[in-house]
Amino acid sequence: MAEDVMRPLTPDFRMQGSTSDGGSIQKLAESYIKPNELLSSADRLEIYNRQYWFRVMGAVAEDYPGVLAILGEEKFDQLVLAYLKENPSTSFTLRNLGSKLSHWLEGHPEFAPRRHDLLVDVAKLEWAYIESFDRASLSPLSELDISGLTAESQLSLQPHLQLLDLRYPVDELILAVHRETEPAGVASNAASEHKHKKLKRLPTMRRSVIRLAIHRLENNVYYRRIDREAFLLLLAIQEGATLGAAIEKAFSDSKLSAADQAEKIQEYFAHAAGLGWFCLPPDHSPTKL
Repeated sequence: MAEDVMRPLTPDFRMQGSTSDGGSIQKLAESYIKPNELLSSADRLEIYNRQYWFRVMGAVAEDYPGVLAILGEEKFDQLVLAYLKENPSTSFTLRNLGSKLSHWLEGHPEFAPRRHDLLVDVAKLEWAYIESFDRASLSPLSELDISGLTAESQLSLQPHLQLLDLRYPVDELILAVHRETEPAGVASNAASEHKHKKLKRLPTMRRSVIRLAIHRLENNVYYRRIDREAFLLLLAIQEGATLGAAIEKAFSDSKLSAADQAEKIQEYFAHAAGLGWFCLPPDHSPTKL
């Protein structure tokens, strides 16, 4: 029955009439579900089948309100149905349903041919929001720890810190969506009604390189724009580079003077340290800094 309940719906969101090997769903339902005065065995199975899919599709909609706002309800539902057919639920939690959506979207421009890059950027940011909210927060380095760093030192970034190099200022779009969208409660009837809130006009998006640091502070997630050198520096640290190598990568083709670079580096570290972004690598102790 679980297999039948989780079988993908048709494009018009109805239960399929046959199994993958050509068997009759009607006969299959009759083998283990009794009809009643109002519903046949297949009718009763279809209720469970549709409700399962409306629930998982609703869960994705809750995590990706920006993608929904761009596509509109009909196209969004078709996209999620196609995505979940290729990436079915494999986890005990609905939280992980949309984990592959941004990557999957990169290979599926047919859902928004003219706004494909924008759609992918929005999906990346919305998943980064979830990751930032859920991931761990480790003890940050103290000012004393940071003052003792050398070019050979290695440090890590907080697990909740996400770095994105985007093609559109989608942070503005997502913030506009969040202002209009209230999170669904545990008693929500969204799964049974399968309706999405219609949003007002969204801000116009023009192509513009935006680099974001998405981080959590006091149980709130924030989007912070950073410049190219800061992004490259943080990314290199995140990838395991020594501090000297990370700084070299960040400023390898910079036109700033040595004095200006030094000022920038001091600014970046003061800013990141103030937000608690730096922590020790898992296999290091404070004495190794």
